[in-house]
Amino acid sequence: MDKLVIEGGKPLSGTIRIHGAKNAALPILAATLLAQGPVTLRNIPKLLDIEVMLDIMRDLGCVVLRRGDAVTIDGTVASSSHVPERLMRLMRSSVFLMGPLLARFGEVQVYQPGGCAIGERKIDLHLRGLAALGAEIEETGSRIVCKADRLTGAEISLDFPSVGATENIMMAAVMAKGRTTIIGAAREPEIQDLQRFLNAIGAKVRGAGTDTITVDGTERLGGCDFQIIPDRIVTGTAMVAAAATRGEVTLEGAESAHLISLIHVMRRAGVHIETGDGIIRVGAKGRPRAVDRIVTSPYPAFPTDMQAQLMVLLSLAGGVSVIKETVFEGRFKHVDELCRMGADIRIDLNSAIVRGVPRLYGTTVEATDLRAGAALVIAGLAAQGRTIVEQVHHIDRGYDEIERMFASLGGDISRVTDS
Repeated sequence: MDKLVIEGGKPLSGTIRIHGAKNAALPILAATLLAQGPVTLRNIPKLLDIEVMLDIMRDLGCVVLRRGDAVTIDGTVASSSHVPERLMRLMRSSVFLMGPLLARFGEVQVYQPGGCAIGERKIDLHLRGLAALGAEIEETGSRIVCKADRLTGAEISLDFPSVGATENIMMAAVMAKGRTTIIGAAREPEIQDLQRFLNAIGAKVRGAGTDTITVDGTERLGGCDFQIIPDRIVTGTAMVAAAATRGEVTLEGAESAHLISLIHVMRRAGVHIETGDGIIRVGAKGRPRAVDRIVTSPYPAFPTDMQAQLMVLLSLAGGVSVIKETVFEGRFKHVDELCRMGADIRIDLNSAIVRGVPRLYGTTVEATDLRAGAALVIAGLAAQGRTIVEQVHHIDRGYDEIERMFASLGGDISRVTDS
């Protein structure tokens, strides 16, 4: 098993380029099954989740070719609508295949997906949305079979602005008969990117970025050449790492408009941030200030995917901060690990009370999920002494060689493989 070894206490400094967004790339990769022609996607990061999705696409019969950060997929030769259970259990985002496979073949067989253990994440909204479009759904144990001779547009109201359910319904609806309206849709930038992709292959989708999305069905979709947006969570992680180590970092290929809530909170903490066209500069010379209350919530509010990383910064702040987690009930697993490094954090139901300490100290910690792992890397970079982060495979699901990114900024971090 790989682990990261970090000698902390060095301010990060320099310039890096942000890679493409995992959470935009995964549904778009699934959506290539709708295209009757080759699709080339650019700015695709080399991540564990991406490689699992590409393996699934190959298993379905697609021709997949990767050259650097460009992936070309020809889904016209896809021959199966059965997603293997062994691959679905590796990654929750495999659920995105339900919508396009159902639209393409009139049938799809999947299994309850795997992924990070950060709380209950049911796919009920996905299934209800597909059923509203006319799918018959049969669940047997972990196996789910959806069938529909022809999907028909419908008005679908989501009880919660689920990103995955919104995207799955969008993909299923693009080839349905008539109009589909999704009310209470999620508004994330990744959904807007999916709309741009679907329209690039000939779909008729509008409203992404608002809470109402309209899809007019079409008969045939073609190929295209498309570039994925930058990863806002990787961007945010690098921003927080720069501030926690009291460094100065420039991020290129970044989109500040996708990070307004994080930028606002970090500025409240006393971090200097400048934004420009595709550029974000972050600098922090002194100890950060506490922030009295932060609440995670669906976009455009503060993202749950940045909660753990921000907690590291606030654990070093002067004063007491409170973070309330409203999205996932299991997303405080990093707290025990941070406390082992000297942080003073107490959990009260779904809130974390963070009392800032002057410094953290290196020790051996374990990444329990993707974002918790990224937070522990930040903590190690900021801490005095050596930190060893174990269970790195969680981090590899969302960061393209995180050790290389931080080493290029002067961080003393390396990957070690146990024999």
